[in-house]
Amino acid sequence: MKSKVVSMDHYVIRGGNVLRGEVEIGGAKNAALAILAAAIMTDETVTIENMPDVRDTNVLLDAMAGIGVHIERVDRHTVKINGSMVQNVNIEYELIKKIRASYYLIGALLGKYREAEVPLPGGCNIGSRPIDQHLKGFRAIGADVKIDHGSIVATAEKLIGAHMYMDVVSVGATINVMMAASMAEGKTIIENAAKEPHVVDVANFLNSMGADIKGAGTDVIRIRGVEKLHGATYSIIPDQIEAGTFMFAAAVTKGDILVKDVIPKHLESITAKLLEMGCEVEELDDAVRVRYTGELHSTQIKTLPYPGFPTDMQPQAGITLALSEGVSTITESIFENRFRYVDEIIRMGADIKVEGNTAIITGVKGLTGAHISSPDLRAGAALVLAALSADGVSVVDDIHLIERGYEDFDVKLRALGGLIERVSDEEEIQKFRLRTQAI
Repeated sequence: MKSKVVSMDHYVIRGGNVLRGEVEIGGAKNAALAILAAAIMTDETVTIENMPDVRDTNVLLDAMAGIGVHIERVDRHTVKINGSMVQNVNIEYELIKKIRASYYLIGALLGKYREAEVPLPGGCNIGSRPIDQHLKGFRAIGADVKIDHGSIVATAEKLIGAHMYMDVVSVGATINVMMAASMAEGKTIIENAAKEPHVVDVANFLNSMGADIKGAGTDVIRIRGVEKLHGATYSIIPDQIEAGTFMFAAAVTKGDILVKDVIPKHLESITAKLLEMGCEVEELDDAVRVRYTGELHSTQIKTLPYPGFPTDMQPQAGITLALSEGVSTITESIFENRFRYVDEIIRMGADIKVEGNTAIITGVKGLTGAHISSPDLRAGAALVLAALSADGVSVVDDIHLIERGYEDFDVKLRALGGLIERVSDEEEIQKFRLRTQAI
């Protein structure tokens, strides 16, 4: 049996405070990972702005430095990348096993060097995420792809544009093939392409480097290959999932939060569900304000590819519905392990039954604090929201998973009035309990 590492950090949270105020949203993690990888496709320097300073982006930058990419951190959210000195196309397993988006380096390296060797990816254990569509796409444009000793090895004499149809809508495969095809000979057409905002962002970034990509954001993307790409300066879009998490935080804690630096259009499916639950949502040019106005109502949610309700927002919605009057259902159509937070939230007093890929949620009046564990990135963030609403003190373990995708999560929540601290031992937990008792 594996012994648990005691020195891991935790969040300790005293619930019951209403969250009020303003919060600024950072750059989109899922866009950043693909854009950082794509930045090595030119020999010129690329400047990326609005990059989130989270574990996943830092791990990817380390892995890129490991193959000779020159990385200069200008400031916390700006990085200069120069890929002219790449020494090999074999990515180190130890670095990359921690994140799933390592596979974007295949598309980038294959496009530029006609070869890549990248270990099969890790990331959150939220269910099977096959990479067959990536491999199918690379093969369609002329690459020889095999899995050898735990790595994806892709090579090509030359890449030639092709017409392909994605069997399932896959964000990762759409982006990966788009990157490689942008430097193939001739024209590539990707049908049944993913339409997520970060697909559009990566296409815009590649175009800013001289690529010729049209149709991103629709289900047919057309790419005319170019011989080489050039340097650029590019700012990453805001993170719709971080924004959505704080929108639900207002509902869960009966609060009033202005979520700033966002693109409201990207948040429409989230806004729609909050309105159905009885919250007030006001859309501004680059912000949304969510206000709790009284009893939350039950609703039905089904996760779908964009513009449907995002699977990455499902746990946050589940926590909110656990505190909503009546019976709600959530159907998870993307990942089969997305309900791993349910056992933890039941320990806090929620009434949820999972049958297959559907959760049946009967609302309760309130939750109580407990010692809970973060099963993955988004579920971890959702459990923090549950703890902020609960009566008493909660301790959340495995917060390194949350930090994969949320920058300064505890700092931002404290600024809104949340009683939350990052601690590393029992003594700090006890001090927090005593200090917050009178608040």
